[in-house]
Amino acid sequence: VQLQASGGGKVQTGGSLSLSCAASGRTVSKNTMGWYRQARGEKRELVADLTRDDKTNYADSVKGRFTISRDNAKNTVYLQMNSLKPEDTAIYYCAVGVRHDSFTYINTERAYDYWGQGTLVTVSS
Repeated sequence: VQLQASGGGKVQTGGSLSLSCAASGRTVSKNTMGWYRQARGEKRELVADLTRDDKTNYADSVKGRFTISRDNAKNTVYLQMNSLKPEDTAIYYCAVGVRHDSFTYINTERAYDYWGQGTLVTVSS
């Protein structure tokens, strides 16, 4: 499975960005998908999960501002980010869990087996 993340860039505080993660090598419509991020000098942290039955889970810091979704026809998962803040600045990674029980580990990296290369989001004040 290969994941290609795109859509990162520079935006001012309050702006929006939409990240995409295109999967190849496997149909991911029934897999748990997620977005994580890592700021410079910090540990990688959860942004959002999307389970195989399309239940969502968000980090408290992004609730109400970010939305995770998928397009099965395009084998792609998205992260719509609104009302961006400087503290959202990070490299954003998408991931997929291919095991049948991946969804039981949401909110942790144990849910995920494959990771994309990351896309940089920079929010200026």
